[in-house]
Amino acid sequence: MSVDSATSRVWTVPNLLSALRLFGVPVFLWLVLGPELDGLALVVLMLSGITDYLDGFLARKLGQTSRLGEILDPVADRLYILAVVVGLGWREIIPWWMVLVLPARDAFLWCLVPFLRTRGYSALPVHFLGKAATFNLLYAFPLLLLGDGSGVMALLAEVFGWAFAIWGIGLYWWAGLLYAWQVRRLLADRSRRAPGVVAR
Repeated sequence: MSVDSATSRVWTVPNLLSALRLFGVPVFLWLVLGPELDGLALVVLMLSGITDYLDGFLARKLGQTSRLGEILDPVADRLYILAVVVGLGWREIIPWWMVLVLPARDAFLWCLVPFLRTRGYSALPVHFLGKAATFNLLYAFPLLLLGDGSGVMALLAEVFGWAFAIWGIGLYWWAGLLYAWQVRRLLADRSRRAPGVVAR
């Protein structure tokens, strides 16, 4: 099988896991905002974290990397983060500044996409800082949800949740600024183009 045909595949195990994570986004919102079944909402978040790890691991292990997977994985991450901050903000578990500051970073990066397209790119590769930020945030939100209660366990969950959240927000914006710097360098180097794109 050629590289092109491999990267253009749709029906792969990692892609199915990413699609499952996307399906979990509205389920999580309904659980948190509707019947307020926080225990089940936590299960959905944990499954999201597990499938987030598994889709990347299996893509490498099984040789099932694909262009669709490169899009689905970060999109699922962003939608989960957005859904969780909106849900927790609506429940007043987290302050509204957090609800605004995380999507603001993604909106900032979306503004860079037209500049990337001038060089034939649709997105930059995900780097370690971005994955570390997502890792921290995906740990922070279940803990903050668990901390919305009383008792020692709830207090500990809230403390550790805020620790992960603060680190996650810092890394999330640091990664965003690093992406912006990469775009600036890419635009400054007029000879650089995406593979297969001819300079005009």
